[in-house]
Amino acid sequence: MSSAHSAVPTAGSAPSPSSTFSPVSSSAPSASSAGAAPAITELLEFVRRTARNEALIASLPLDPEGRTWIRLDGPGGSEAWLIGWPPGTGTGWHDHADSIGAFTTAAGALKEHSLAVRLPTDGWKTLELTDGVDRSRELATGQGRAFGQNHVHEVLNESEDVHAVSVHAYYPPLPRIRRFSRTGAVLRLEQTESPGDWQ
Repeated sequence: MSSAHSAVPTAGSAPSPSSTFSPVSSSAPSASSAGAAPAITELLEFVRRTARNEALIASLPLDPEGRTWIRLDGPGGSEAWLIGWPPGTGTGWHDHADSIGAFTTAAGALKEHSLAVRLPTDGWKTLELTDGVDRSRELATGQGRAFGQNHVHEVLNESEDVHAVSVHAYYPPLPRIRRFSRTGAVLRLEQTESPGDWQ
């Protein structure tokens, strides 16, 4: 995926097809079996625990040109991904519709820019954001976060020479991802992707 569009991510969101995104087929170990719907705390614990699995993290092939990923089995039937981020790559602004989620940096460092506001779910193309809604956080190795439904963010590897690796989980499995462009305070809906676009 290019720096304007992202993966699971981004994190965090889910990976989407692109010539710079290299899917990796893997029989990565399942972290849990399907069961009751996982709480957001369970997703966060899963990504933290998985990020400490050194053998799994090392198994992800890293590509200097684009992000790579391995699909994982998340807790309670959640959708989970292990993602490699070359230096200078990112997801672009996006949300995860009605899914809750969590991600943790397993290697390197990531930066998340997010909006502390809930956007309308449908019926708009352009919004002007008010002052004070922007949030930024650095997520060094071992650091992560959880988020609720309709969370709008972008995730970046701002390093000039170090790959980052992260673990992401979403429940329910992503029904759609909305992608946005941003110019100053103006956020514009650019496209909506369905699971067929990234799986």
